[in-house]
Amino acid sequence: MSAGGGKKAILAALTANAGIAVAKFIGAAITGSASMLAEAVHSVADTSNQGLLLYGQRAAAKDADELHQFGYGRNRYFYSFVVALVLFTLGSVYAIYEGIHKIQHPEELSQPIVAIVILGIAIGLETFSFITAVRESRPLKGNASWWRFIRNSRSPELPVVLLEDTGALIGLVLAFGAVGLTMITDDPIYDGIGTLAIGILLGVIAIVLIVEMKSLLIGEGATPEQDRAVRENLVDGAKITSVIHLKTEYLGPDEMLVAAKVAIAPNLDIAEIAEAIDAAEVRVRAAVPTARLIYLEPDLYRTQSV
Repeated sequence: MSAGGGKKAILAALTANAGIAVAKFIGAAITGSASMLAEAVHSVADTSNQGLLLYGQRAAAKDADELHQFGYGRNRYFYSFVVALVLFTLGSVYAIYEGIHKIQHPEELSQPIVAIVILGIAIGLETFSFITAVRESRPLKGNASWWRFIRNSRSPELPVVLLEDTGALIGLVLAFGAVGLTMITDDPIYDGIGTLAIGILLGVIAIVLIVEMKSLLIGEGATPEQDRAVRENLVDGAKITSVIHLKTEYLGPDEMLVAAKVAIAPNLDIAEIAEAIDAAEVRVRAAVPTARLIYLEPDLYRTQSV
């Protein structure tokens, strides 16, 4: 995914969440609903997160310099990791605290119908954001499952937005149910239970994101499909006979480093070896466009080659 490719989904999520947050805070102030307030804080966290994702894309676009000679691409991973932390602290921890407090000290809701209307509007806006993220992700997902896409994607923004929007929609349904049960039973404890459930949900999503973004930040290599494509295209069967060993690492979502030692056919002169290496780089870049930095070491195949 290019930086521009995910920007549409991020902007849609930012616009939707900002509007939803304002509406939820108004609803929470009118009704006194804890689940509504937890959802409002959740929307503030999501809005802040979209801003962080956009800033990460901008920071990643800086040119390489003497200190960071491979560029700043990992800024997108770093800010996505910060997003996960914000979702956990500002979203999950607050909602869990507020839910426990409201269960221990239930408070009557005033004008709960206002909360129902606002939650209905929020569900509509959040659905728009979710559909946009799904539409942007589908070309990259291919035939893989959505869970596999989230786990294997080397681009952080769309998985983050997808999980946030999924969590937001489920959270809105939980808040809707909590307020509805409170209205039906006239027992405000359901509002607290709904708030606690929202906090637990956000915590699970945040932990998944933290694990995935940490892995990307440390550095992940090519996907199995990409690894196979690189190996197949390094070898031409004539001048390059095999791959002795191969290492790959993503320096950013759009840039992968490829370092390999390749076995060269015997009796080639320097010019022929250079030509073979150059041709291999062209083949690999054509097959795997993100393989922008390629370093190949020619060698003769030996059983103990390292």
